[in-house]
Amino acid sequence: MMNPSYNAPAEVGRLGQRALIVGVVGLALCVAGYFVDKDQFFRSYLVAFVFWMGIALGCLALMMVQYLSSGAWGIVTRRIFEAASKTIVPLGVILFLPVVFGMHSLYHWADAEAVAADPILQHKQPYLNVPFFIARTLIYFLVWWLLTTFLSRWSQRQDESGDLMWKQRMANLSGPGVLIYGLTMTFAAFDWVMSLDPHWYSTIFGLLLIAGQGISAMAFAIIVSVILSRREPMSHVLRSSHFHDLGKLLLAMVMLWAYFSYSQLVIIWSGNLPEEIPWYLRRFTTGYKWVGIALLALQFALPFCLLLSRDLKRNARRLFWIALLVIVTRIIDLVWLIGPQVGSTHQAGAAGAWMYIVAPIGLGGIWLWFFSRSLQSRPLLPIKDPDLASALAATQH
Repeated sequence: MMNPSYNAPAEVGRLGQRALIVGVVGLALCVAGYFVDKDQFFRSYLVAFVFWMGIALGCLALMMVQYLSSGAWGIVTRRIFEAASKTIVPLGVILFLPVVFGMHSLYHWADAEAVAADPILQHKQPYLNVPFFIARTLIYFLVWWLLTTFLSRWSQRQDESGDLMWKQRMANLSGPGVLIYGLTMTFAAFDWVMSLDPHWYSTIFGLLLIAGQGISAMAFAIIVSVILSRREPMSHVLRSSHFHDLGKLLLAMVMLWAYFSYSQLVIIWSGNLPEEIPWYLRRFTTGYKWVGIALLALQFALPFCLLLSRDLKRNARRLFWIALLVIVTRIIDLVWLIGPQVGSTHQAGAAGAWMYIVAPIGLGGIWLWFFSRSLQSRPLLPIKDPDLASALAATQH
């Protein structure tokens, strides 16, 4: 019989505990990797941090989009988005601390000697300096925390009272909230990733990372939804029509990411400017070219062709594997963006490249444990949302 309270099944807690164990082991291996290759450790850690925070921030953005659109796809996945966005603070702040400690290994502009010998870095020093970098990041986290806190609090009050006022408040905040997210995430993308190469710039880079977060968040929501659909109470809720909607949104995200990536490449390559083209040359003339080919095949071509199928999008099991493929390739994409950086002749070899695998697993275990606890704290459906009935009507067909 269906659980009328829509409480999360006990398996969610058990899976979270297993993830925590895996995460602790992964982080222990990362610590060991620090003594093997310090630079590679921090580079791998940054990949993991940007990836998992990308899922959390992407879920925050999709949650606000759902409040604006009132789509059925977002009603049945809202709790996933809420639980993921709650990991931004305080967990995200804690996970950011190793990035602060490793700034001199990661960022060329954080080295005073490098700045003294480089006129371009001296010109950018008023913006690219350690205190201002940390202050900007704290502002980003504060803004994201405020958005998450208000939306979560109002959602809980809607569950308690069913008053339409709370739905309207969430929609009113989500409009400017999406714009604020876009602005802060653009600057965060410039700070955390693009400034790894302080001589290079791209005006579309923030949108590129935002599109990647959309892919990560939608794929993650699909994976969690499929797992929940195998157990009560969501086995009576999630149906093929819901997965069809989620699959279409994932296809749209994949196409958007491909469009931004191709646009950036074509504009920079055709311009062939000395301050822009070396960024691509480091990726096309080294072993990273194979990573780029893998991205083209696995993050665009294959998912695009498969997600064109209506039957596949309505099949939860098959959609699960496509979403998992996309999640893995998002990590590969971040390795391609973060790995080959200026200011260092270091290239990951067999002695250090394994950290690109271990670091996302280690941070992911901790993040998933925190996520599972948040998911268990609320009913899996917004039980007094006025649009819930229409969202569940798909289960009658």
